[in-house]
Amino acid sequence: MPEAEYRLVSADSHVNEPPDLWQARVPAKFKDRAPRVERMPEGDAWILEGVADPVNFGWNACAGLDPKDMQGWVRFDEIRAGGYDPAARLVEMDQDRVDAEVLYPTPRLSQSVIAAREPDFHLALVQAYNDWLSEYVGHAPRRFAGLAILPNRGAEQAVAELDRIADRPGIKGVIMGCYPNGTLNPEPEDDKVWSRLSELGMPLSIHVSLTQSMPSAHRSALPGYGRFYDAPNRMIEMIFSGMLDRFPELAIVFAETDCGWVPYVKEQIDNNYLRLAVANGYDLELLPSQYIERHFHFSYITDTFGLDNRQRIGVERILWSSDYPHISADWPNSWRTIEASMSGVPRAERDLILAGNAVRLYKLGS
Repeated sequence: MPEAEYRLVSADSHVNEPPDLWQARVPAKFKDRAPRVERMPEGDAWILEGVADPVNFGWNACAGLDPKDMQGWVRFDEIRAGGYDPAARLVEMDQDRVDAEVLYPTPRLSQSVIAAREPDFHLALVQAYNDWLSEYVGHAPRRFAGLAILPNRGAEQAVAELDRIADRPGIKGVIMGCYPNGTLNPEPEDDKVWSRLSELGMPLSIHVSLTQSMPSAHRSALPGYGRFYDAPNRMIEMIFSGMLDRFPELAIVFAETDCGWVPYVKEQIDNNYLRLAVANGYDLELLPSQYIERHFHFSYITDTFGLDNRQRIGVERILWSSDYPHISADWPNSWRTIEASMSGVPRAERDLILAGNAVRLYKLGS
């Protein structure tokens, strides 16, 4: 698929991991601890070590259903097949006129993998997922951009896993749940990972936020409305760690955080930096906002305010996403929502947001 033919690329879509993914792929000594699906009276659910409640997945597989039929508890064999079958996924994408998708794992499943503390067990879970994902995206590498999970029990382990899977067709980047050193703070040892990502030209993605905690049941009255809360803090810690000075080519994507908040954050951090720099001895090479403009990209699902203020964000930094097959998706009517939200946006800018930026970041078509 030539680069010029991409008209719509979702920069944040998801898979629905098959029930036997980890059971079929981890070493025998880990099978009784690895994620598995169990059948319960109300529906099927994932059983995860360290998580008290069974984790259902209906909201992660309900795109296109009538709202009254969207529910957390479902049977796995009742969900749409494209979550776990790449051939079926292509049909579903064609129904929505989506040319390519950047694929993330199911958040609560990947969170349990990221939070697994035992290094060998953690790596076995990571590698099982990455192997399955590489087979999935290898089915159509010009239409799928798979993001491998980056291990976080030491930078050496992270680089080794990156090298193991980086050249597989369709693997186009990595998702980070916490820093490679195993904490929520960047450390000098992580430079080995940033260096390798820069050499490979692979983006580093954060889906909503970083965390070391095991997942829990949704208890908020309105989940999802504050997805951007963690992102400004992560940008600041990356900027002040110096990693962005050392690796000026490193591309970082905040997925599902939307982008309307970015101009405000840029203004406030520059204001505070200029007021405090002399007294605190700050000596950055650039203003904080300039690092944001150079390194960070933001995917949105619905953000009309962000589109209206796209010049203050940077048109080349904004990525449309469908979130398919999750509850936020407008499948199979994504274009209807897109056309309504982009009224008045010039064609060249629209094309960048809908496809061009993702094609450039993930080297789609090559």
